[in-house]
Formats: sequence, C-alpha cells, structure tokens
Amino acid sequence: MLKLNTEIRNVFGKKLKEVRKEGKLPAVVYGKGKESKALFVNLNEFKKIWNKIEEATIVKLQGGSSDDVLVYDAEKDPVRGEFIHVDFYALDVDKPITAEVKIVFEGVSPAIKEKGGVLVKVLHALKIEALPKDFPHEIKIDISKLVNIGDRITVKDLALGKSVKIEAREDQVIVLAKPHEEEKVEEAPKAIEDIELSEKKGKKEEEGEEGTAAPGGKAVPEAKKEGKK
Repeated sequence: MLKLNTEIRNVFGKKLKEVRKEGKLPAVVYGKGKESKALFVNLNEFKKIWNKIEEATIVKLQGGSSDDVLVYDAEKDPVRGEFIHVDFYALDVDKPITAEVKIVFEGVSPAIKEKGGVLVKVLHALKIEALPKDFPHEIKIDISKLVNIGDRITVKDLALGKSVKIEAREDQVIVLAKPHEEEKVEEAPKAIEDIELSEKKGKKEEEGEEGTAAPGGKAVPEAKKEGKK
C-alpha cells in the first residue's frame, strides 16, 4: 500500500499561494459518515506516487490523518501544469470495495525464451473485492511458470488471500504460451511465358484425348470393340 505523510492545514484562501511556494500541497479528506479534514501533503512526495496511482489504488495517510483513502481528484494549474489541490476519499475499513486491479507480468518464460513459443496475455486487469487493508495495488504474475508450450496461468492459480475475491471464472486464462505459427510463403506469380506454355500443353492434351499420336503427327483411332461394326 502506498503511503503519504500529511499535516493539519489551517491556511485557506489567498494565503495558500505563498504556502504552495514552500512545496506544500493543499488537500482535503472526506468520506461517508466522516468529518472532512483540511490537510497539507508534500508536493514532491505526492508527485512520486502519482504515477503509481490507478483508479482503485489505496493510499495510507500518515500524520495529520490516518485514513485509508482513494485519490478522488487532483487539480492542476491550467498554465503551469503543477498540482494545486487534492481531494482524498476516506474508505470504511470494515466495508469491502470492488474495483479493477492491473496485472503486472514478471519473470522470463522458458517456453518463450528456450522453446520459441509466443506469449499471449489474455487479461490485463481483474475485478477484485476486498477490505481496504487487503486490497492489492497490483496483481503480480510470474510467467517463469510457463515452462512448456501450451502451459497457461488461470485465475485459479492466483494466491491473493482468502479475504480477496476475484470476480472471474476460475478457469479463465490470464496468460499462456502458444506455439509459434510460421508465416506462409506465397508462391511467386507465374511469368507470362510460363502461362502461355501451360496453355499450349493443355491444348495438346485435349486434342490427343481421342487417340494416340502416330508417326507424322496423325492420330490413330481407338480399336473398335468386339460386337460393334
């Protein structure tokens, strides 16, 4: 779980402009049944975790607040592009949340590296239900388990803990190693000379169907069958 230090904020309005120059980012945390709190967070600390934050990423606040939160909104200055305010939504620690969590593939697959297979990533995220304290930031999958061509990793193979529910079929394939399909080599188009020769050959064969060619190029009629005059 990502962590972020905070401190109680007692500065508001126009005075915030000067405080922002000191590297302090104004924030507020609120939630259902919770009293909102005005906070400061360190701007550089927030920027470091911002790129790691997904829709369902839970951040643990420390210091001025000890809530588990989601980043509900992060406002930027339209001209400078710098963060100027953050809204945090406090989660109920006893109530499970449901959201999609990204899948991160790690390791090296022997089936791919040594046996020439092709890695097929079927899923890139999974919908998860869990309490805030157990909710994973990401789902890591070790593809080194794909040893042979045809090996696969399914939802059933994941070990996320008993309190974590995955909203997908157990036999749902997440990633697999499939055989490499060689590209078909297309035949080169025939030259005009080859086509003409082929046509002439076919014509001669059609003309010779009624009999066998005799010396001099004349056809010899087939022998009459007995009983016919």
